[in-house]
Amino acid sequence: MAQRRAAPILDRRTFLQLSGVSSAAIALGIAAPEAAADESVNVPDGVFGLGVASGEPGARSVVLWTRLAPEPLAPDGHGGMPLRPVPVRWEVATDESFRRVVRRGTVVASPELAHAVHPHVDGLQPGREYFYRFTAGRQVSPVGRTKTLPARGELAASFSFATASCQAWYHGHFGAYRHMAAEELDAVFFVGDYIYEYGITDANLWRQGATVTPEHAVEIETLEQYRLRYALFKSDPHLQAVHALAPWIVTWDDHEVQNNYGADGSRYGVSPEHFVHLRAVAYRAFYENLPLSLSTLPDGPDAALYRRFDAGSLARFNILDTRQYRDAPPADTDDQYDERRTMLGPEQEQWLYDGMIGSPATWNVCVNGVTVAAITEDRTDQWDGYPAARRRLIDAMQQSTNPVVLTGDIHRHVAAELKADFADPSSSTVGVELICSSIASDGDGSPTDRYTPDWIQHPYVKLYDGRRGYVHCRMTPEELTSEFKIVQWIRADADAPLETVARFVTRAGTPGLEKQG
Repeated sequence: MAQRRAAPILDRRTFLQLSGVSSAAIALGIAAPEAAADESVNVPDGVFGLGVASGEPGARSVVLWTRLAPEPLAPDGHGGMPLRPVPVRWEVATDESFRRVVRRGTVVASPELAHAVHPHVDGLQPGREYFYRFTAGRQVSPVGRTKTLPARGELAASFSFATASCQAWYHGHFGAYRHMAAEELDAVFFVGDYIYEYGITDANLWRQGATVTPEHAVEIETLEQYRLRYALFKSDPHLQAVHALAPWIVTWDDHEVQNNYGADGSRYGVSPEHFVHLRAVAYRAFYENLPLSLSTLPDGPDAALYRRFDAGSLARFNILDTRQYRDAPPADTDDQYDERRTMLGPEQEQWLYDGMIGSPATWNVCVNGVTVAAITEDRTDQWDGYPAARRRLIDAMQQSTNPVVLTGDIHRHVAAELKADFADPSSSTVGVELICSSIASDGDGSPTDRYTPDWIQHPYVKLYDGRRGYVHCRMTPEELTSEFKIVQWIRADADAPLETVARFVTRAGTPGLEKQG
């Protein structure tokens, strides 16, 4: 069995010293004394250039986010902000005009965290729509909409969400997000590759009408470069609109750090000593730029990203981290089938199985970075490279109710049934996997491509489409409806119409995919 290399020790204190961030700066970005608010503070015009967002919803709480950046693409990664703390006020209301404000507070945007803030708002009502905004000096942010989850034990009538992944800004316009912004959603699940680390050059800049400055032409290595790359992607107005539409629940895949990395290992020859620092700054930029709770704040090169959200008793969402704890790629076939190999690491595996087996939820969902269904043995970056770990996952699913896997990564829409034994397609169906295509990665795409035969050779794969888009899902106590939506082009502009290429129904108590229409 291939062994993971021991990472150099980079403890929290050392990392904080290296990066210049203090515990006080972190705490003030969550909550600050009301006395910190000051309308007279001078901030540059257009300070909310990266929009607003919410995430990490609970039945009575939510995390809000903004990052002050009047010049989002300033080369130093600080968004055009002066290198001093800035007080920011926030408000949450039950109406969009803010006549009925129910919560308000103050946070401090510090240069140590790229002037990002993550106020945690509690004391809200379950299953309720809210509106929020920020104020810095006399500037007021755009208004965002968010929603809390149903109360614990409540069997909600329905829960609607979209899944998205793989948004290589330079490969095309975010037309899929333009349409998603018009959906009625309780949440958005982002399943990986929020940014890409590659240098942006004439060879891969396919987004027509777009230009970038030379700072973007190099592969990312520093915290400032990661911050700048997030700012570039987040400058898209359609992405900002979807962030302002509904709370996001996010996980990562590989490109938030480096292509195909796993645990402490780079696939591109980066030394362990360098790679552990690369992972630390990448994880920190991920936290800074997304609406994440304090529990996910990186401790150097480590971050506790796996977590759980219950939409009452209707659905349990297990958010997985399939990068940080995985074993190295298999050295050979014997290694690949070693019973000890793990994708999630022992602790995360046990946490997942404990949460699935005996779960009170009608639907039990794994929000996951890479494909679970068996496709080909040479796809070792997916669960195909970890067949023993996959079998353990399938075993746990069989002891759960109505398991569903949400996945991204492959830049294609795929709907697959998960089998008790993938070597025997006639074996029982355990659950379903809904794989969303990319938002932009790989350009326009096409319905079929050179990978199509690998996937459709399996009778349990019910859909394969290589165009850009997202998946819209609606859960009820009786069924899950999944709609695979695409746009025909993205390279030219964001104006392509939306199409639903397939619609499936999965009945509660009867795992499988029934194609509709």
